Amino acid sequence: MAKKAEQQKKRPRASLLTKIVLLVVLAAIGWQLYGLQSKVAAAQAEKERYAAQVAQTQRENDALAADIAEGPTREKIEEIARDELGLVTPNEYVFDDVSK
Repeated sequence: MAKKAEQQKKRPRASLLTKIVLLVVLAAIGWQLYGLQSKVAAAQAEKERYAAQVAQTQRENDALAADIAEGPTREKIEEIARDELGLVTPNEYVFDDVSK
């Protein structure tokens, strides 16, 4: 009976090779975690950039929806005609800069 208890108490010690392998595995895991840390930071920055872009697009969409809800007004039509078609009223003078 005493021999069984003695055998159970004695555990084989880990060899030097086992310790080295375990150390190498832990070092490899640490290296992978270090590499992932930079990828996570880059992904976070990209996420923030996309969030800002989404917010800007949402503001533009809200402004366009407000314009649509307001309906076409004379001022809007004239603004579009001036910007896109070059509308000039009879009492206006237009100066073109030809130096460019």
